[in-house]
Amino acid sequence: MPFDSKVPGVTILATVTPAQAEILTPEALRFVATLHRSFEKTRQELLQHRRDRQVQLDQGRLPDFLPETRHIREDPTWRAAKPAPGLQDRRVEITGPVDRKMVINALNSGAATFMADFE
Repeated sequence: MPFDSKVPGVTILATVTPAQAEILTPEALRFVATLHRSFEKTRQELLQHRRDRQVQLDQGRLPDFLPETRHIREDPTWRAAKPAPGLQDRRVEITGPVDRKMVINALNSGAATFMADFE
């Protein structure tokens, strides 16, 4: 049986758990419905563009630069901004879990950067 969203034009066909029902408030559903109604046409156009582009890639077309950025590529004076100080030397990095022992070992390793993996 569909979930009664109490929002005109919004129907939820899946089974909704009590925890999900707490989140799927009429206000939240109205917000999502407004986003959907505002952006669905553009979203569908972008998805079609993605499908069309995939067909081109599957046929062997290689990725290329956008024509509208040609002036940047052809300007010999154009330079990107210098990296921020913390990003200048990224030759030695360690990524690891956030348990205490691993973090202490990583910080004592001499690596320039430790990236905590919270997964």
